[in-house]
Amino acid sequence: MKFCSHCGAGDLNWRVPEGDNRPRHVCEQCGTVHYQNPKIVAGCILEWQGRVLLCRRAIQPRYGLWTLPAGFMENGEGAVAAAQREALEEANAVGEDLQLYGVYSLPHISQVYLLYRGILKNGKASVGQETLEVGLFEESGIPWDRLAFTIVQDSLAHYFPERRAGAFRLHSVDIHRDGSGRVSIRRFQS
Repeated sequence: MKFCSHCGAGDLNWRVPEGDNRPRHVCEQCGTVHYQNPKIVAGCILEWQGRVLLCRRAIQPRYGLWTLPAGFMENGEGAVAAAQREALEEANAVGEDLQLYGVYSLPHISQVYLLYRGILKNGKASVGQETLEVGLFEESGIPWDRLAFTIVQDSLAHYFPERRAGAFRLHSVDIHRDGSGRVSIRRFQS
């Protein structure tokens, strides 16, 4: 940050404010502490007759790869509404009966994903403005080597066995990526 969004001053310092325990941008002019917190992403696994909806990305990052419909929440929006909106924007899809499936923390990029599972209304989906292609995939047809994000691969790898077993659990997962690009996944009991 270069300027205070409260008073416009350019006198910001990176320091630990009184009563806090970590450094923040602090305006030395007006005293405003600028908190920077993780972004929340909401998305969904939508199923129709044993197949799940995937979207092929028409935007960066990971242009041309497959993903679940998901995106950043907007201010003033609930998590379920955000997941439904993203499905509508990316795949002209309506998600019904959404239930929380997983909470995925990605500290290395300061994001938290809220992933829901539900039904694709009427099995209908089509290309949205951020999507090159949409498809309904059985487990054997998932393009595993062309999935855009670790979270998509991890969630689908657990989703299909749980569906076969007839028992879904709530997933709480931390996904870390170190400086060399290695990914580590830590699962918490739910």
